[in-house]
Parts: sequence; structure tokens; C-alpha cells
Amino acid sequence: MTFEAILFDCDGVLVDSEAITCGVLRDMFEEQGWRMTLAECMQRFVGHTVKSQRVTIEANTGEPLTDEWLQAFFERRNVRLQESITAIEGVHEAVAHLHDHCQGRIAVASGADRFKVEMMLKQVGLHSFFDGRIFSGHEMPRSKPHPDVYLAAAAHLQVDPARCLVVEDTTVGITAGVAAGATVWAYAAPPAAHEPLLQAGAARVFTGMHALRLR
Repeated sequence: MTFEAILFDCDGVLVDSEAITCGVLRDMFEEQGWRMTLAECMQRFVGHTVKSQRVTIEANTGEPLTDEWLQAFFERRNVRLQESITAIEGVHEAVAHLHDHCQGRIAVASGADRFKVEMMLKQVGLHSFFDGRIFSGHEMPRSKPHPDVYLAAAAHLQVDPARCLVVEDTTVGITAGVAAGATVWAYAAPPAAHEPLLQAGAARVFTGMHALRLR
């Protein structure tokens, strides 16, 4: 298929942020008495918004998930990201290629809040490729695994979702892209398992950004 637009997830696809964000989350849960390893935290929370996991969080901490707690998490997370965020290896070249290939019809469709996405893209020098074409699941009626954020990005680019390529790294995000009617390619940095991504509906799994090229 010849794709007319490329829709990128952000965390874990453009920026190496998942371990940083989950590290802050794990620390804050431990302060409330819920102890887990970073790997366990990532297994539970990568791909999900914190709010969507309210029942699990409250059951394990014994505390209500308040707006004040969430705001404290966002503030601590943002500081840590500004200190440590890096781009996924090879992604600048891949994004530049796809930007040219699709004549600028590329967008970010993230489940994260807009401030986080824009801050991270600016930190790693990718924001200029996506300026004006950044979509946040926090601003949609429903976030991933629902397709809303991908449908909004495709509509803005005036491209049928069926002609869009979605680039994702989680089963939650893949489910959203497939539900939107797009073709989904999954990025799996070694040693990530491929089978769950394929089972979620990814048409292809790739392990390095050098493979993200269209002819």
C-alpha cells in the first residue's frame, strides 16, 4: 500500500520516555505503600493513562487517586523528563524521510497530555516536524485503546484513515490504530517480544528506525 500520511505515537516511538515516567510513578506508589519493581510498573502502566487505572491504583495504595496527586505526579515527571529524555535512536532520520515522502502529512497522536508531548519533542529536536499536528488523547472524548486520537489526526490531515500508517509500540496503541482503520507497524526495541504486538493487530514489527522507510 502507498500511505498518504504517517501518524506517530510519541512515548516509546519518538522518545525514550517510558522508563523515566514509570520510574516516577513507581516512586510515588512506593511512598503510598505499594511496592513494585520498575519492570512491573512498566508492565502494568505503559500504554495506559494513569487515570484509566484508577481502580487498580486505589485498590493497591488504599488511597483515593486525587487531582492533587495527579498534579504532583505530572510535575515530578516533567522535571525528570527534562533532565533525562532522549530521542529513540535513528528517529530523526526516519521522521525527516517520512516528512518528505508524505509532503508534510505526518502527525503525532499520543495518549499523553499535550504539555508532556510538546515538551519532549522540543527537548529532542523533533517538534518542528510536527508543529500544528500534535494530538493528545487527553483532549479527546476517549483515549487509547479507543481510536479517537488517530481519527482526529487523520481528519486534520484530510487523509482517509485507511490510507494512514500508524507507528506504535504498545498493544493498547495498536488496538487504537487498528480500530481507526489504519495499518499499524509496531516498533519493538530488543528484547521486546513481537508476538503480543502482532496479536494486537500490527501488520509488521520492526526493531530499528532504519527500517521505517517508504519507497
